Amino acid sequence: MKNTKKSLVKAATHRLAKPRKTASGETRPRTRRSGVKAGMKLILSTHNITLTDAIENHIVSRIEQLEHLDPRAIDARVVIEHDHAKVPERQFKCSIRLTEPGPDLFAEDAETDLYAAIDLVAKKLEQQIRKRRNKFKARNHNEAAKSKRLRQESAL
Repeated sequence: MKNTKKSLVKAATHRLAKPRKTASGETRPRTRRSGVKAGMKLILSTHNITLTDAIENHIVSRIEQLEHLDPRAIDARVVIEHDHAKVPERQFKCSIRLTEPGPDLFAEDAETDLYAAIDLVAKKLEQQIRKRRNKFKARNHNEAAKSKRLRQESAL
């Protein structure tokens, strides 16, 4: 493998991201009901790795799973690297930064197999998304419980 640095910017292939034809024959991008353009932007860069269709499809499928969990995500920056100098157990490194309103989510991992590294990073991000959503739900639940308790006490 030669030292290459490639960058790929794509919209994640999502059934809502495909264009649709209007009655006049022009194509328009599909939108969600709220009017926001569907799909998050995928920015994929590689270091010392040639990007194959199989690797790209694997990454896109993982990003689509993350998008399903958190539809507010704006874009995902994926960096995959191969380091010949490191020990064989840590040769392939993958990092993903998920940009969304509020603090970004970031995870990285290094493994022997590139696909394993991608899967572990996606799993870490999935846990971060679930944790953030659960904290938000718990906060709303506490506020609602307080207001309900106050209403009940004032009725007595």
